[in-house]
Amino acid sequence: MKLSGKNTGSTGFLNAGDILGFDWMVAIGNSQLTQVEFEELVKNAQGIVRFKGEYVYLDPADIEQLRLQLEKPPSTTPAERLRIALSEEYLGMPITLDEKARAIIRELTEVGNVPLPATLNATLRPYQERGYAWLYRNIRVGFGSVIADDMGLGKTLQMITTLLKLKEEGNLNEAKALVIVPTSLLTNWTKEIARFAPTLTVDIFHGTERTLANERADVLLTTYGMVRTDQAKLKKFSWRIVIIDEAQNIKNAAAAQTKAVKSIPAASFVALTGTPVENRLAEYWSIMDFANRGFLGNLTHFTKEFAVPIQSHHDHQVVQRFKRVTSPFLLRRLKSDKSIISDLPDKIEQNQYCELTKKQTALYETVVREALQVINGESNTFKREGLILQMILALKQICNHPAQYLKTGESEASLSGKAELFLDLLEPIYTAHEKVLVFTQFREAGELLVAWIKARFGREPQFLHGGVTRKMRDSMVERFQHDRTERVFLLSLKAGGTGLNLTAAVNVIHFDLWWNPAVEAQATDRAYRIGQQQNVQVHRLITRGTFEERINDMIRSKRNLADLTVGIGEKWIGTLSNAELKDVFSLG
Repeated sequence: MKLSGKNTGSTGFLNAGDILGFDWMVAIGNSQLTQVEFEELVKNAQGIVRFKGEYVYLDPADIEQLRLQLEKPPSTTPAERLRIALSEEYLGMPITLDEKARAIIRELTEVGNVPLPATLNATLRPYQERGYAWLYRNIRVGFGSVIADDMGLGKTLQMITTLLKLKEEGNLNEAKALVIVPTSLLTNWTKEIARFAPTLTVDIFHGTERTLANERADVLLTTYGMVRTDQAKLKKFSWRIVIIDEAQNIKNAAAAQTKAVKSIPAASFVALTGTPVENRLAEYWSIMDFANRGFLGNLTHFTKEFAVPIQSHHDHQVVQRFKRVTSPFLLRRLKSDKSIISDLPDKIEQNQYCELTKKQTALYETVVREALQVINGESNTFKREGLILQMILALKQICNHPAQYLKTGESEASLSGKAELFLDLLEPIYTAHEKVLVFTQFREAGELLVAWIKARFGREPQFLHGGVTRKMRDSMVERFQHDRTERVFLLSLKAGGTGLNLTAAVNVIHFDLWWNPAVEAQATDRAYRIGQQQNVQVHRLITRGTFEERINDMIRSKRNLADLTVGIGEKWIGTLSNAELKDVFSLG
């Protein structure tokens, strides 16, 4: 079949599919026949016929099937036609684009140079200029975009540059820009706009006294929580563009927050994320569906066409088709690619192993023995998975320190092999007058770390966790970045894992592991990002012979498929058999 272009004179995502139409034809060898030509050929044909100097066998059953398809060809939506044109494939069969259709696809996908805004107060790296031109181009032709550059490569700067260009061209005169971010990033966005694009005016819609003025600024910054609470107010305004940062916040398509964000109408949509997929391709679908509504079909169709073949069957042909279909709308560059950025130092990652103390060993064996007995007797799959996750939580706490699990008792560092290793790692960092970020999943563990560091080094470190106010958070970041006496910055993984620029640190310690490479990398990239002048040393603390070591080995052996960043969380552990659970969790 042939995909043809129509002369409508319009482009853009919303109507690109409408200007592409199918001409259903029959292919015999390298020749294509219209329906009339096909009927003429087979009118009196039985078996072998001569066609263009060659002999061809025509099966009666095939002829009848082709007739039916030509008489009633499958119907396709505009979004499907655009996907088919980009992949040049339909139902496993190659399709041909005529010259008009190819011109349309070139028009939609090729990005030329775009002059930078005159009032931009920054020098963009070459890959950032390409990213800005790509964003600008997509916005102008009506495409949504997902910019998924690696953490620290300057997604915010590329987006601000694009907004400034829109303003200079008069595209923010009436309809404005809405930027939705996690609360922790409000200050960062405000400062970045003031620094790089001071002519852009900014308002913040947040807090108990929030208001929406009729005379609006060029850019309105708000949070996911505010959108969920006040979506009715935000929907009343006309928006030129809606931008979401840390777009993994809408990875759950069924969540109220995701639905609220998608309910706000605009001419263009852009998602920024360093991790377009953390656990499942359905997360990618949700983010892409925000940027280009309906382009990948509904979630059920997407799961059948892409998610299952890629995740379950590792079908590389489907991976390649997926990349061709999404490439015009997804831009992802990696810091590890020296063709992208050659002057960023290296990230040196090391696993640091420690032994359990006697008290930790006794607690560990008791919890595993009792938990496995209960798990083995549970037939309900949902309850069984919940029991396994409870066991993992308990064992993580024991591996950190007995006091974290018991919630009482002695809390000296000497009672934990991991605590002693941690303090030993800090000694050379203090001696070299360097700075270090320390991540933990647990607030209780963070409080223990504070006490141990104060006891060993005589000074209490800052600890950023979910209970810290935005104002205090900004102050802590500023202090760590510029006060030479602040050596250690403790951060809970959820509160400090994204959005912060902490390049004063050249060391990162993961006290306990999340077992999601994407989440862990996000945290590490608080230090390993543009502006970092030195190599970054990353330490991952693992208790030897425990489930921490075995699960870490299992995850490291599961290579992500074709760099799609299909990460791995912890829930998959709940699907292991009883025998596998015993192997993973027993000491040895």
